[in-house]
Amino acid sequence: MNEHEWQEVIGAVGLFALLLIVVTLTLWHFTVGRRARDARAERSEYRLLAADAVEGQRRTERQLADLGRQLTDLQSRTGSLERILKDVE
Repeated sequence: MNEHEWQEVIGAVGLFALLLIVVTLTLWHFTVGRRARDARAERSEYRLLAADAVEGQRRTERQLADLGRQLTDLQSRTGSLERILKDVE
């Protein structure tokens, strides 16, 4: 092999290495981008789930407060009935 042939071999190996690096970096870039998009979507889903849970807790608190008012009203009525029944006896 003469000097010119060696230069061609080295050039071909260099181009192959450069092409391999470019392809590897491109694939890596797309993979990292996809992972980031997936992570963002997952965080978004968790935020929606957390918001739904908070809304559910608020509804439950309102229902419990309503039940508490109804219980207080029922106790008041029961007390009134007891007084009336005692007066009737």
